[in-house]
Order: sequence, then C-alpha cells, then structure tokens
Amino acid sequence: MGYPASSASAASPSTQGKTILETGDIGRIIDRIAHQILEKTSGARDVVLVGIATRGVPLARRLVERISTFESVDVPLGVLDITLYRDDLRLRGARSVGHTEVPPEGIDGRRVVLVDDVLFSGRTVRAALDALKDIGRPRAVQLAVLVDRGHRELPIRADYVGKNIPTALTESVKVLLTETDGRDAVVLQEETA
Repeated sequence: MGYPASSASAASPSTQGKTILETGDIGRIIDRIAHQILEKTSGARDVVLVGIATRGVPLARRLVERISTFESVDVPLGVLDITLYRDDLRLRGARSVGHTEVPPEGIDGRRVVLVDDVLFSGRTVRAALDALKDIGRPRAVQLAVLVDRGHRELPIRADYVGKNIPTALTESVKVLLTETDGRDAVVLQEETA
C-alpha cells in the first residue's frame, strides 16, 4: 500500500526529504533479493541470514519469509549487534549494547548472508565481519543491502543490492520500516549543519 504524497510533508523533521522508495517498491526489492539468494545459493541450502541491528534485522526476517514462500525452505535467522565492534565508539559516545542471536544450527561451515539497510562507507560491514568471527566460522559470507549509496571507505561490496542511489556526501539516506518506524519508505535527506 502506498502513502499519499502529503505524508512526507506531515512527517517528522527526521523523515522529511525526497521519497526514493515506497512500500510497493521495497516489497518488490525484497522479493527480487530473495529470488537472487535462492538462485546464487542453490536453493538456499546451508544458508543462514543474519540481520545487522537495527534495520537489517526486519529486512532479514522479511527475506526469510519470502524465501520460505517461494521455495518452502526454512532458512535460519540470526541477529548481530555490532556496537562493541564499531570503530567510532569514542567519537559518538556511549551506546546501549543490543543482543546477538545465533541460530541453533550455528554458522560454522555455512554460507552466511549478512543483511543491512544501507551500504555507505563499509565500516558497519567491517564491524559485522569482526563480530561474526567471534561467533563462528562460516564457509562464506555474502552481503545483502536494501540501498547502496556509494562513497566506500573500505573495499567492500554487496552481493545483493536492492537499489543503487547515488548521493552527495551532504545527503543521507533514511530507511523507514514498518517494524521500527510504522511505515516503509526510503528518504533522501539533505544533511543540516
């Protein structure tokens, strides 16, 4: 279901900007990524999806549901909190530590698909890789993102990309998900000083 154009102007200041993707777009992207995972992993055999907290988790859950719908495959789901692995802790101040959930099957010897909302500098993914090695040894690690906005600082690229959105460094990409924000949208915002 789409939202009327006026909803952006009625939104809080943190969600104002140009809407790039709406509910239907995000649903189609999730379906496409689910199909790509099935195709590139021989039907998702030995695959574990791991959502990077915060918005990667609901995206990973949606992918697990869609894969199950398409192929009746139950893909294990994990949750990865990377707070203690970030390289900007001293710059951003105190943060609350979330939780990490490893599926009962574990990740050793399996193909892990990390799921996140936006790929930007690559630092979040680097932190996720560090966190992942502390909970097991996967056979391979892949990355699925809803949005790739460019401006990489590390040599990291996604295996599954929902949408490439070229941005300026003065812009930010805000992903809104029903599970965390009450609606689905991707909004491009101009950073304020």
